[in-house]
Amino acid sequence: MKDAFGAPQSLLVLGGTSEIALATARRLIARRTRTVWLAGRPSPALDAAAASLRELRAGPDAAAVHTVPFDALDPAAHEDALGKVFAEGDIDMVLLAFGVLGDQAHDEQAPLAAVRVAQTNYTGAVSAGLTCANALRAQGHGSLVVLSSVAGERARRANFIYGSSKAGLDAFAQGLGDALHGTGVHVMVVRPGFVRTRMTAGLAEAPLATTPEAVAYAIEQGLRRRSETVWVPGTLRVVMSALRHLPRPLFRRCVSGAGGGRFVDG
Repeated sequence: MKDAFGAPQSLLVLGGTSEIALATARRLIARRTRTVWLAGRPSPALDAAAASLRELRAGPDAAAVHTVPFDALDPAAHEDALGKVFAEGDIDMVLLAFGVLGDQAHDEQAPLAAVRVAQTNYTGAVSAGLTCANALRAQGHGSLVVLSSVAGERARRANFIYGSSKAGLDAFAQGLGDALHGTGVHVMVVRPGFVRTRMTAGLAEAPLATTPEAVAYAIEQGLRRRSETVWVPGTLRVVMSALRHLPRPLFRRCVSGAGGGRFVDG
């Protein structure tokens, strides 16, 4: 089948310069993916990302890598921009990988900055996610992979603006997966912990930190298994289950300790 589990022939990345997304694209191109669309704001970085993927294979086996203008903060343009991609042919996998961390201390004092985080991570994702979900349903197959975060599991003082936006995204993606059940479209939510990327550069590293390559591997394995939720690393599932059920006063004390508030994705 075209979108054999874990080995799609075609890939659309929303957030085309994401290090996790590019690590995933490299992994998939090494196997079976031959058409890649990188959606993002036009920039030298987006062009460089596309060029780096084109160089992975040479000759007739090379992947065709395209860029498409996409702005999470412009939902009114999503249907048109993404519709053009699907009009070019079926897409086996969509990876929703855009997001911003924000600056918690600054954003608490600048509500419009906090709103921008929420609009990017949640509102933009709802718009783009539904647009792609409808296109996948119309073609009758495909996977929508959504990069969430362990930060969305329970709001913490250190990053509750970012965490709340990821909590909304996570709930949306789970509900969308239920809505698409039986349609041939698979939705998978990925919950990484602290990932070493440009996004987290300069932050004190949290426990169980991981890499874009490790997340990419987990995504591929999750697709093969047709998983609905993937934790990276897997140990975080147990850790976050325990934290989620702590009484609130105890939770406050725990997350104010070493690394407690710094579970964020990259």
